[in-house]
Amino acid sequence: MKPAPFDYTRPVDLPGAVKALAGDGARVLAGGQSLGPMLNLRLARPGLLVDLRRIEELRRVEGDGDGLVLGAMTTHATIEDGQVPDTTRGMLRRVAADIAYRAVRTRGTMGGSLAHADPAADWVTALTALDATLTVVRAGGTESLPMTRFMTGAFATALGEGAMLTAIAIPRLSAQARWGYYKICRKPGEFADAIGAVVLDPARNYRRVVMGAVGGAPVVLDGLAATLPFDGTPNLTRADIEAAAPVMDAVDRQLHVVAVERALAQTYANGAYAT
Repeated sequence: MKPAPFDYTRPVDLPGAVKALAGDGARVLAGGQSLGPMLNLRLARPGLLVDLRRIEELRRVEGDGDGLVLGAMTTHATIEDGQVPDTTRGMLRRVAADIAYRAVRTRGTMGGSLAHADPAADWVTALTALDATLTVVRAGGTESLPMTRFMTGAFATALGEGAMLTAIAIPRLSAQARWGYYKICRKPGEFADAIGAVVLDPARNYRRVVMGAVGGAPVVLDGLAATLPFDGTPNLTRADIEAAAPVMDAVDRQLHVVAVERALAQTYANGAYAT
């Protein structure tokens, strides 16, 4: 199929993009790896496409002692190839390298993936685990949103009409930090059936366990995370993970419990914890 008719504009700066998005039926085009197929299938019928590829500010990379700020148009391949500092002790590169296929990674963007808000996408879960903060710009000004408040459901976010995601701030992990990230797919390159993500950072007294690809926003398992030690190994059983999981059917529960269990095994790879 072919897309329904739409108008098209390519602003060169953020004020121009925000102005264009103020019109009824306007929609952002970033990498186009999700929106393109939706247009062709007429699942999306915007009146206006606002192409962000000429806005250099959306490709900015800023790193300091606190962490890393990436413009929303940063591609997965840019992260995978180490063209930006990885302040997460390898987690960003690990996640980016396993997204879809290389052709998709060269065009797909971190901001576009987040704004699309597919529950099975990698960044929505990984950046929730990393406690990222998003910068959102709209006609009324700029707002900072934590990842835990950004995704409100399947393909739904807190962006609202006329707003756009411009940057992602990711805290720096300390030298003592540990992380694990595990996803279950039917075959390489496909969206995940289940994701488990774990980040522990004693320097910030930070513990987070996230269950992703749950059909909506990632689920943060605060109770489970609170039991995890920074040193040594956790005193966990599979029953503990099952008890922390949201309500699912038996198959989904098994997949998600295994994903979290294996992410924990990665996190404590130097200890005795194993699946």
